[in-house]
Amino acid sequence: MGKIGWRCNLAVLAALLGLCAAATGAEDQADSKYTQAAAERMIAAAEGGLAPVYAPLAQEITERFDLNDKEGVGIDLGSGPGKLILELCRRTKLHWINADINAHFFPYFMRKAEEADLSGRVSAVRADAQFLPFRNDYAEVVVSRGSFQFWPDKVRAFAEVLRVLKPGGVAYIGRGLPGNMPLEEGGQLRRRHGSGPKYDVNETEKELRTVMTKLSIADYTIRRPRAGNAAGVNYGIWLEFRKPRQ
Repeated sequence: MGKIGWRCNLAVLAALLGLCAAATGAEDQADSKYTQAAAERMIAAAEGGLAPVYAPLAQEITERFDLNDKEGVGIDLGSGPGKLILELCRRTKLHWINADINAHFFPYFMRKAEEADLSGRVSAVRADAQFLPFRNDYAEVVVSRGSFQFWPDKVRAFAEVLRVLKPGGVAYIGRGLPGNMPLEEGGQLRRRHGSGPKYDVNETEKELRTVMTKLSIADYTIRRPRAGNAAGVNYGIWLEFRKPRQ
């Protein structure tokens, strides 16, 4: 092979190595957000101001989707400390998976599950919402609280949720408070946290409807608990949809 050929091959190899390095750098940069410190901050919030949310939310989910006697697998996407999962375990027979992109949550989560005598009812899997590591038609239910706003490609992430649901399975994904939380308690929680995260609920609803349209999902419901209440407490927004039966 002539010198020109070798130079071309070396240039191609250098370019490929450069791309690999860039990709690795991007992954490292992304992973740098999912640190032990970030997990500890969320754990503190879950044990503190957010603690009153999980039990009523689990009760609401269990009753709304009639999960008391259902068997199979449930996934909490972006569960973090897994407080919602532990409450769901107490109310259902499902095996629940904590699917979170930050694996630093998992030692805390598994320890709490063991302390509650629920370790045989749960699993933990490192997962990106946009590339879920589960087979098709896998879960009876997928839930998520306070995570979807961080998904860079929501269309892809919701498509993944749809893929892993069993036919007839349901997803309940949103942010905020459960509608069965008393208004006084919801107001107290919001006041402790400066009225909660600042976001436009109307714009979020439009965004979620656009995602459903792009995925051709017709069987869905947008829920805005206690919308327009006299106290002005933001209960957030929730999206419910089902995978069509085959």
